[in-house]
Amino acid sequence: MIKDEKILIGKAGDKEIFMYPKQMNRHGLIAGASGTGKTVTLKVIAESLAEIGVPTVIADIKGDLSGMIVPGDADGIQGRLESMGIEDYETRKYRVHFFDVYQTEGHPVRAVMQEMGPLLLSRIMDLTEAQEGILNIIFRVARDMELAIYDLKDLQAMTNYVYEKSKELSGQYGNVSKQSVGAIQRKLLVLEEQGGNLFFGLPALNIDDWIAREGGQGVMNIIECDQLFQHPALYSMFLFWMLNELYENLPEVGDLDKPKIVFFFDEAHLLFQDAPKQLLQKISQTVKLIRSKGVGVFFCTQVPSDIPSDVLGQLSNRIQHSLRAYTPSEIKAAKLAAESFRQNPELDAAEAISNMKTGTALVSVLGDDGAPTIVEKTKILPPRSSMNIADKDLVERCINNDSIYGIYEKTIDPDSAYEIIDDIRADEIRVEQEQKEAEAREKAEAKEAERQAREEAKKKASEQSWSDRMSKKAQRKLETELINMAARSAKKMLKNFLNR
Repeated sequence: MIKDEKILIGKAGDKEIFMYPKQMNRHGLIAGASGTGKTVTLKVIAESLAEIGVPTVIADIKGDLSGMIVPGDADGIQGRLESMGIEDYETRKYRVHFFDVYQTEGHPVRAVMQEMGPLLLSRIMDLTEAQEGILNIIFRVARDMELAIYDLKDLQAMTNYVYEKSKELSGQYGNVSKQSVGAIQRKLLVLEEQGGNLFFGLPALNIDDWIAREGGQGVMNIIECDQLFQHPALYSMFLFWMLNELYENLPEVGDLDKPKIVFFFDEAHLLFQDAPKQLLQKISQTVKLIRSKGVGVFFCTQVPSDIPSDVLGQLSNRIQHSLRAYTPSEIKAAKLAAESFRQNPELDAAEAISNMKTGTALVSVLGDDGAPTIVEKTKILPPRSSMNIADKDLVERCINNDSIYGIYEKTIDPDSAYEIIDDIRADEIRVEQEQKEAEAREKAEAKEAERQAREEAKKKASEQSWSDRMSKKAQRKLETELINMAARSAKKMLKNFLNR
């Protein structure tokens, strides 16, 4: 609810509790146990931002934010409004763009894989240090070959190529272990099963479609994450990618009267859970610096300690719903959360934090002068839009009729690493086949020449044998003739001798 250009989020007794738009790029935290009202608080803030023309991006884990497109139940919230002394509070609906990585409940949302880079991909796939090094080599080889890696199949093609050429590439890029490459291939298959083949590709999401206003109202970009949430690594990667995309592309604007866009990350602990130190440093740096781009970030989680201290220290607007405190660790967490506020001498925050009703929260935000306000036990306003899940047909009509319908619905698949590697492999196969055919021809020609040589030798041998036989026959005939001649001559001589 907007009042005097401030966001009224609730009341502490008769005292109105405001948030100041110009301080919302100092980020915020909405914490509390399940069922204590975090979603209501998120909706109230997002609705008020929309009313002053500030677009939001909201990760919808439970799938219960689609009711933003339906006016709330005025009769259902009347009792709460009366108890708070709130009048002239009209229910209404809001402009929403629905997105869905899995492309079933909203516009497809995609990222280009090479813009994600090997560091974040290594985090997603939980690669070892050695495997991360190989992934860096794969991206470097693609860059040197001027091959684009747009989608998952492009990276799979490059990984297979590096595997096949590991011996040749090791001399130029360092040792390329086939074992490590094989491990990456298996992790890519897992990523594909989680839906990575849908998330990576073109057309990539244009941030100008996030920072949208329609009819003077900021558009809510709701990311349906109920299915994505089942794959924590992909979900955390998606959250960081959205932040990094804005940080990389938005210009520096400094402090504004109101932010250009505000993010709400539900189940934010998944962004930091098991993240390597290098990635945590990158996230912390991004959250710190993105403030100057006019971007506000609100993390929603159960316990503030879910957020790393370097990031938690940057969250200046804090709304803490009730925490369950039964075990020693839970009691300690509740005490630390209470002590993180600017103390109110009239309120025992440590006692209140575990005894508040649903819809009530401890609130301390940055005031108009930039100083944190003292903590107040605040009854949060009801949202103007419906708390129920919107009918699927209504959501579908909203998607089909909104201003960006058709931009992301059709996949674009230009020639990139997958196609070019396939062509290279086809050329190699063709050259190899031609070499085999040439070798086969050479062998056949050699065999034919050898056969002909044998035939010629056989012929010559046959001719020589016939000549020898004829020669011997002639010799024998001559010898016979000579013998006969000698015999006749001898006979004649004997006859002559006897006749004397």
